[in-house]
Amino acid sequence: MLDAIRSFFTDHLAGVDADGTEASEERRLQLATAALLIEVTRVERREDPDEAAAVEEAVRRKFDLDPTETDELLRLAREEVERSVSYYEFTSLIHEHFDLARKARVVELMWRVAAADGDVDKHQEALVRKVADLLYLPHEEYISAKVRGLRAEGIEIA
Repeated sequence: MLDAIRSFFTDHLAGVDADGTEASEERRLQLATAALLIEVTRVERREDPDEAAAVEEAVRRKFDLDPTETDELLRLAREEVERSVSYYEFTSLIHEHFDLARKARVVELMWRVAAADGDVDKHQEALVRKVADLLYLPHEEYISAKVRGLRAEGIEIA
């Protein structure tokens, strides 16, 4: 299954859409973060419809993906998350392809999903911190991404 996700990422990270036009940076970022966004919703070990909707919104609407592409990516990501024993499989792809700003954007999106239900669980916070470390995101970038993500969901931090 990891091969299927890796193949999907490779096809879409190549920088060219199916119609031959250059894919946007934001589109490639969204594709690579879907699996981690799903994991944020699963770490609490309970399903939250607000968080699930936040993932779908990030994948489909905020990044302007078509429904078929969104459904396929989410299906593959869910299957891989079920089988995965480590976040390294996901973070290594992102670390390999994204610069510092794009890695920070991944972490910001994870915070947004975690906060979608109005509360960030301690396990979600630990997951986002772990992913930031695996992406080699400097602490100041991590904090900035956290503040942006939480504020975007209406949560102010002191």
